Amino acid sequence: MILIDPPLWPARGRVWSHMVSDVSYDELHAFAARLGLPPRAFERDHYDVPSELYDAAVALGAQAVGCQELLRRLTAAGLRRRKSVQVRR
Repeated sequence: MILIDPPLWPARGRVWSHMVSDVSYDELHAFAARLGLPPRAFERDHYDVPSELYDAAVALGAQAVGCQELLRRLTAAGLRRRKSVQVRR
């Protein structure tokens, strides 16, 4: 299932949601293409979705969930990819 959290994340002069799949990356990429998101909007395990596309994502079938629920389900599905930690020497 495709999940999307509320548009709460400010960056680059806009407000963003995160969109994930709790099934597969293939499902996520296919849904993002239908929504019209460019591949560059994908970051590790989610798409950044501008607030103006939030309603369209829900209308296409994304389930609106809170931030914690999105993260919990992404992690439970084994699809969470954390940022790698860089050690400076």
